[in-house]
Amino acid sequence: MSGLAEFLELAQPIVAVRISNVRGSSPREVGAFMLVAETALWGTVGGGQLEYMAIDEARALARSAECSRQMNVPLGPEIGQCCGGHVQLDLRVIDQAEKAQLLAQEAARMAALPEVLILGSGHIGRALAYAFAPLPVRAILVDSRAEELAHAPEGVEQLCTPLPELTLRGARAGAAYIVATHEHSLDFLLTSEALARGDAAYVGMIGSKTKRAKFESWTVGEVDQLVCPMAAAHKGDRRPEVIAAFVVAEVMARLAAFQDAVNRQSVRGKA
Repeated sequence: MSGLAEFLELAQPIVAVRISNVRGSSPREVGAFMLVAETALWGTVGGGQLEYMAIDEARALARSAECSRQMNVPLGPEIGQCCGGHVQLDLRVIDQAEKAQLLAQEAARMAALPEVLILGSGHIGRALAYAFAPLPVRAILVDSRAEELAHAPEGVEQLCTPLPELTLRGARAGAAYIVATHEHSLDFLLTSEALARGDAAYVGMIGSKTKRAKFESWTVGEVDQLVCPMAAAHKGDRRPEVIAAFVVAEVMARLAAFQDAVNRQSVRGKA
Protein backbone atom coordinates (compact mmCIF):
# COMPACT_ATOMS: atom_id res chain seq x y z
CA MET A 1 0.00 0.00 0.00
CA SER A 2 1.64 3.24 -1.14
CA GLY A 3 -0.96 6.02 -1.08
CA LEU A 4 -1.09 7.99 2.16
CA ALA A 5 -4.78 8.91 1.81
CA GLU A 6 -5.69 5.26 1.23
CA PHE A 7 -3.60 4.19 4.21
CA LEU A 8 -5.22 6.73 6.54
CA GLU A 9 -8.68 5.41 5.65
CA LEU A 10 -7.92 2.07 7.31
CA ALA A 11 -10.51 1.22 9.96
CA GLN A 12 -7.91 0.40 12.61
CA PRO A 13 -5.67 2.39 14.97
CA ILE A 14 -2.66 3.97 13.28
CA VAL A 15 0.54 4.79 15.13
CA ALA A 16 3.03 7.38 13.91
CA VAL A 17 6.65 6.39 14.63
CA ARG A 18 8.93 9.40 14.32
CA ILE A 19 12.68 9.82 14.83
CA SER A 20 12.98 12.64 17.38
CA ASN A 21 16.70 12.52 18.21
CA VAL A 22 19.86 11.02 16.73
CA ARG A 23 23.34 10.66 18.20
CA GLY A 24 26.05 9.35 15.91
CA SER A 25 25.17 7.36 12.79
CA SER A 26 21.58 6.53 11.93
CA PRO A 27 19.83 5.03 8.87
CA ARG A 28 17.40 7.99 8.75
CA GLU A 29 17.37 11.63 9.86
CA VAL A 30 15.46 13.44 12.63
CA GLY A 31 11.87 13.93 11.50
CA ALA A 32 11.71 10.75 9.39
CA PHE A 33 8.60 8.77 10.21
CA MET A 34 6.51 5.77 9.37
CA LEU A 35 2.89 4.86 10.01
CA VAL A 36 2.01 1.50 11.49
CA ALA A 37 -1.37 -0.24 11.48
CA GLU A 38 -2.14 -3.80 12.46
CA THR A 39 -2.20 -5.01 8.86
CA ALA A 40 -0.23 -2.41 6.89
CA LEU A 41 2.74 -0.05 6.89
CA TRP A 42 3.51 3.30 5.23
CA GLY A 43 6.97 4.87 5.11
CA THR A 44 10.16 3.80 6.87
CA VAL A 45 12.49 4.80 9.70
CA GLY A 46 15.42 2.99 8.14
CA GLY A 47 14.68 -0.71 8.06
CA GLY A 48 16.60 -3.44 9.85
CA GLN A 49 16.12 -4.45 13.45
CA LEU A 50 15.35 -0.87 14.46
CA GLU A 51 12.28 -0.85 12.24
CA TYR A 52 11.16 -4.35 13.28
CA MET A 53 11.35 -3.28 16.93
CA ALA A 54 9.46 -0.08 16.21
CA ILE A 55 6.69 -1.93 14.36
CA ASP A 56 6.25 -4.39 17.23
CA GLU A 57 6.15 -1.57 19.77
CA ALA A 58 3.72 0.48 17.67
CA ARG A 59 1.29 -2.42 17.32
CA ALA A 60 1.52 -3.14 21.03
CA LEU A 61 0.74 0.54 21.68
CA ALA A 62 -2.29 0.40 19.36
CA ARG A 63 -3.67 -2.57 21.32
CA SER A 64 -3.16 -0.86 24.69
CA ALA A 65 -5.01 1.94 26.45
CA GLU A 66 -2.04 4.28 26.01
CA CYS A 67 -1.76 6.98 23.35
CA SER A 68 2.03 7.43 23.22
CA ARG A 69 5.36 5.81 24.05
CA GLN A 70 9.03 6.49 23.52
CA MET A 71 11.88 4.19 22.49
CA ASN A 72 15.61 4.78 22.98
CA VAL A 73 17.54 2.37 20.79
CA PRO A 74 21.33 1.92 20.54
CA LEU A 75 22.23 0.86 17.01
CA GLY A 76 24.87 -1.65 17.96
CA PRO A 77 25.57 -5.39 18.06
CA GLU A 78 22.88 -5.96 20.69
CA ILE A 79 20.16 -5.46 18.07
CA GLY A 80 22.13 -6.76 15.10
CA GLN A 81 22.90 -3.39 13.53
CA CYS A 82 26.27 -1.71 13.15
CA CYS A 83 25.45 1.97 12.58
CA GLY A 84 27.03 2.74 15.93
CA GLY A 85 24.64 5.55 16.78
CA HIS A 86 21.61 5.99 18.98
CA VAL A 87 18.08 7.01 18.05
CA GLN A 88 15.05 8.15 19.97
CA LEU A 89 11.65 7.23 18.56
CA ASP A 90 8.39 8.90 19.52
CA LEU A 91 5.31 6.72 19.03
CA ARG A 92 1.81 8.19 19.01
CA VAL A 93 -1.66 6.95 18.11
CA ILE A 94 -2.93 9.56 15.67
CA ASP A 95 -6.42 11.07 15.63
CA GLN A 96 -8.46 12.63 12.82
CA ALA A 97 -6.85 16.05 13.24
CA GLU A 98 -3.38 14.53 12.91
CA LYS A 99 -4.48 12.57 9.85
CA ALA A 100 -5.63 15.82 8.21
CA GLN A 101 -2.32 17.44 9.11
CA LEU A 102 -0.37 14.54 7.57
CA LEU A 103 -2.40 14.82 4.36
CA ALA A 104 -1.76 18.57 4.19
CA GLN A 105 1.97 18.03 4.74
CA GLU A 106 2.05 15.36 2.05
CA ALA A 107 0.24 17.64 -0.40
CA ALA A 108 2.76 20.41 0.29
CA ARG A 109 5.65 17.98 -0.14
CA MET A 110 4.29 16.73 -3.45
CA ALA A 111 3.75 20.29 -4.69
CA ALA A 112 7.39 21.13 -3.92
CA LEU A 113 8.86 18.14 -5.75
CA PRO A 114 11.04 19.00 -8.76
CA GLU A 115 9.35 18.38 -12.08
CA VAL A 116 10.72 15.94 -14.63
CA LEU A 117 9.13 16.34 -18.05
CA ILE A 118 9.58 13.26 -20.21
CA LEU A 119 8.77 14.48 -23.69
CA GLY A 120 7.91 11.43 -25.75
CA SER A 121 6.10 8.23 -24.80
CA GLY A 122 8.03 5.73 -26.87
CA HIS A 123 10.02 2.82 -25.44
CA ILE A 124 12.60 5.10 -23.81
CA GLY A 125 10.01 7.53 -22.46
CA ARG A 126 7.94 4.78 -20.88
CA ALA A 127 11.03 3.14 -19.36
CA LEU A 128 12.02 6.52 -17.90
CA ALA A 129 8.55 7.09 -16.47
CA TYR A 130 8.66 3.69 -14.80
CA ALA A 131 12.14 4.35 -13.37
CA PHE A 132 11.21 7.77 -11.99
CA ALA A 133 7.91 6.63 -10.46
CA PRO A 134 9.23 5.71 -6.96
CA LEU A 135 11.62 8.69 -6.73
CA PRO A 136 11.00 12.08 -5.03
CA VAL A 137 10.12 13.90 -8.26
CA ARG A 138 6.95 14.75 -10.17
CA ALA A 139 7.49 12.90 -13.43
CA ILE A 140 5.12 13.78 -16.29
CA LEU A 141 5.02 11.78 -19.50
CA VAL A 142 4.05 14.11 -22.36
CA ASP A 143 3.05 13.12 -25.88
CA SER A 144 0.62 14.09 -28.63
CA ARG A 145 -0.21 10.43 -29.32
CA ALA A 146 -2.90 9.04 -27.05
CA GLU A 147 -2.25 5.51 -28.34
CA GLU A 148 1.36 5.65 -27.10
CA LEU A 149 0.44 7.12 -23.73
CA ALA A 150 -2.00 4.22 -23.32
CA HIS A 151 1.03 1.92 -22.98
CA ALA A 152 2.53 3.95 -20.10
CA PRO A 153 3.07 2.26 -16.73
CA GLU A 154 0.06 2.35 -14.43
CA GLY A 155 0.02 5.34 -12.06
CA VAL A 156 2.37 7.49 -14.16
CA GLU A 157 1.18 11.07 -14.63
CA GLN A 158 0.41 11.64 -18.31
CA LEU A 159 -0.39 14.61 -20.51
CA CYS A 160 -1.70 14.24 -24.05
CA THR A 161 -1.28 17.51 -25.91
CA PRO A 162 -0.71 18.60 -29.52
CA LEU A 163 1.52 21.40 -28.24
CA PRO A 164 4.09 19.93 -25.83
CA GLU A 165 6.13 23.14 -26.04
CA LEU A 166 3.39 24.93 -24.08
CA THR A 167 3.74 22.39 -21.28
CA LEU A 168 7.47 23.00 -21.28
CA ARG A 169 6.98 26.76 -21.06
CA GLY A 170 4.68 26.33 -18.06
CA ALA A 171 7.08 24.25 -15.97
CA ARG A 172 8.63 25.56 -12.79
CA ALA A 173 12.23 26.75 -12.49
CA GLY A 174 14.62 23.92 -11.71
CA ALA A 175 12.75 21.32 -13.74
CA ALA A 176 14.40 18.57 -15.76
CA TYR A 177 13.56 18.04 -19.43
CA ILE A 178 14.19 14.76 -21.21
CA VAL A 179 13.45 14.97 -24.92
CA ALA A 180 12.83 11.62 -26.59
CA THR A 181 10.04 12.08 -29.13
CA HIS A 182 9.31 10.22 -32.35
CA GLU A 183 10.61 12.99 -34.62
CA HIS A 184 14.05 14.64 -34.77
CA SER A 185 12.49 17.96 -35.77
CA LEU A 186 10.27 17.90 -32.68
CA ASP A 187 13.24 16.89 -30.53
CA PHE A 188 15.12 19.93 -31.82
CA LEU A 189 12.19 22.28 -31.18
CA LEU A 190 11.58 21.10 -27.62
CA THR A 191 15.26 20.97 -26.72
CA SER A 192 15.73 24.52 -28.00
CA GLU A 193 12.73 25.65 -25.91
CA ALA A 194 14.10 23.98 -22.78
CA LEU A 195 17.57 25.50 -23.20
CA ALA A 196 16.11 28.95 -23.89
CA ARG A 197 14.44 28.99 -20.48
CA GLY A 198 17.81 29.30 -18.77
CA ASP A 199 16.52 27.87 -15.48
CA ALA A 200 16.54 24.12 -16.11
CA ALA A 201 18.33 21.72 -13.81
CA TYR A 202 18.78 19.26 -16.68
CA VAL A 203 18.14 19.28 -20.42
CA GLY A 204 18.75 15.97 -22.17
CA MET A 205 18.01 14.85 -25.71
CA ILE A 206 18.00 11.28 -26.94
CA GLY A 207 20.53 10.66 -29.70
CA SER A 208 24.12 10.35 -30.76
CA LYS A 209 27.05 12.73 -31.16
CA THR A 210 26.02 13.14 -34.78
CA LYS A 211 22.53 14.20 -33.76
CA ARG A 212 24.01 16.68 -31.30
CA ALA A 213 26.20 18.16 -34.04
CA LYS A 214 23.15 18.58 -36.29
CA PHE A 215 21.27 20.27 -33.46
CA GLU A 216 24.16 22.64 -32.79
CA SER A 217 24.22 23.64 -36.46
CA TRP A 218 20.45 24.20 -36.40
CA THR A 219 19.94 26.14 -33.17
CA VAL A 220 20.93 29.74 -32.48
CA GLY A 221 21.00 29.34 -28.70
CA GLU A 222 23.57 28.16 -26.19
CA VAL A 223 24.04 24.41 -26.01
CA ASP A 224 26.54 24.03 -23.17
CA GLN A 225 23.84 22.81 -20.79
CA LEU A 226 22.57 20.15 -23.18
CA VAL A 227 23.23 16.51 -22.31
CA CYS A 228 23.37 14.61 -25.60
CA PRO A 229 24.08 11.77 -25.86
CA MET A 230 22.40 10.94 -22.57
CA ALA A 231 23.86 8.08 -20.52
CA ALA A 232 27.10 8.55 -22.47
CA ALA A 233 29.11 6.81 -19.72
CA HIS A 234 27.21 3.58 -20.35
CA LYS A 235 28.51 1.16 -22.95
CA GLY A 236 26.99 -2.05 -24.19
CA ASP A 237 23.42 -2.99 -23.30
CA ARG A 238 21.10 -0.48 -25.02
CA ARG A 239 17.76 -1.82 -23.81
CA PRO A 240 15.40 1.06 -22.86
CA GLU A 241 15.29 -0.01 -19.22
CA VAL A 242 19.09 0.03 -18.95
CA ILE A 243 19.41 3.39 -20.67
CA ALA A 244 16.67 4.76 -18.41
CA ALA A 245 18.57 3.69 -15.29
CA PHE A 246 21.65 5.65 -16.34
CA VAL A 247 19.63 8.70 -17.41
CA VAL A 248 17.76 8.73 -14.10
CA ALA A 249 21.09 8.78 -12.24
CA GLU A 250 22.22 11.77 -14.34
CA VAL A 251 18.98 13.65 -13.75
CA MET A 252 18.85 13.04 -10.00
CA ALA A 253 22.45 14.27 -9.63
CA ARG A 254 21.64 17.45 -11.58
CA LEU A 255 18.48 18.07 -9.57
CA ALA A 256 20.43 17.74 -6.31
CA ALA A 257 23.15 20.09 -7.56
CA PHE A 258 20.56 22.65 -8.66
CA GLN A 259 18.85 22.55 -5.26
CA ASP A 260 22.20 22.89 -3.47
CA ALA A 261 22.96 26.00 -5.56
CA VAL A 262 19.54 27.46 -4.70
CA ASN A 263 20.11 26.79 -1.00
CA ARG A 264 23.55 28.44 -1.08
CA GLN A 265 22.09 31.47 -2.86
CA SER A 266 19.37 31.70 -0.22
CA VAL A 267 21.94 31.60 2.60
CA ARG A 268 23.99 34.34 0.92
CA GLY A 269 20.85 36.42 0.51
CA LYS A 270 20.10 36.21 4.22
CA ALA A 271 23.68 37.07 5.25
